[in-house]
Amino acid sequence: MVTHVSKSQFKAKALEYFRQVEASGEPLIVTDHGKPTLEIRPVSEKPKHDPFELLKGSILRYERPFHPAIDEDAWDALK
Repeated sequence: MVTHVSKSQFKAKALEYFRQVEASGEPLIVTDHGKPTLEIRPVSEKPKHDPFELLKGSILRYERPFHPAIDEDAWDALK
C-alpha cells in the first residue's frame, strides 16, 4: 500500500520515512497541499543483459550471409 505524507510531515521525520521505504519496499508519496509532488522509492538493481545473449537463437539459418541485401539494379538506383 502506498503511503501519502505532507511535505511538513516528511521534513520532520525524513529518516524514519526513508527507513520505512527501505524495509517495506513500498513507495512513499510526498504531497504539497494534498497534491502528489514526489515519490520516494527504493532503487531496484536491474540485471544487465548482454544484447548478444538476448538475440542468441533468434536467427535459425541464413542462406547467403555474404550476398548483398539489394541487387545491382537497385544499387544503381540509389546513386
